[in-house]
Amino acid sequence: MFTDNIKAMGTNEENKNVTILIAEDEESNFLLLKTILKRHCNVLQARTGRELLKVYAEQGADLILLDIKMPEMNGIDALKEIRKQDTQIPIIMQSAYAFENDMEAARAAGSNGFITKPINIVELKKTISKFLPQITW
Repeated sequence: MFTDNIKAMGTNEENKNVTILIAEDEESNFLLLKTILKRHCNVLQARTGRELLKVYAEQGADLILLDIKMPEMNGIDALKEIRKQDTQIPIIMQSAYAFENDMEAARAAGSNGFITKPINIVELKKTISKFLPQITW
């Protein structure tokens, strides 16, 4: 029993073949997400919508957490660009400004989910688990 608890607390190496790409321009928000996720999967960062497209094209990902408000190219436009090439990757939009029109625009552009900031860790994990059930928290 005790060893099971230790294993559950440690890094699960099986999850390390899962990659989540976080598109977030605010460093503190990125660091929070990275801290939550890094023990459970690989984490990539993009600071702008344009950088997201570049990182995704070069390295791929299993899921994208995409901020709506970003420099150079906002999250909705970046989402539309990714959907032109890939309709399967789960993309979860995130925003501190959870206006209904933003959520509707994200849904219309092909997002798979929406989380609000400040990040609720339980909701984040629940949302990610819908698309990546292989991640064990």
